[in-house]
Amino acid sequence: MGVIDVAESLKQSREERGMSPYELARALGINHQNVYRWERGQAMPSIEMCIKLADFYGVSLDELLGRRI
Repeated sequence: MGVIDVAESLKQSREERGMSPYELARALGINHQNVYRWERGQAMPSIEMCIKLADFYGVSLDELLGRRI
């Protein structure tokens, strides 16, 4: 699983919920530029933010990051 896979999984999770990057950023209390960077593979969210995202979406970290077993 590479950075691109994680970026695509993060974008897909957001889009499945019909949210814009701005809406997600507002819900998480962060700058929307962070969401754009994560979804382009330019940066990775911290583990704390990954946990927050997984909780927000109601999924496991594996699901959030697109990990396939």
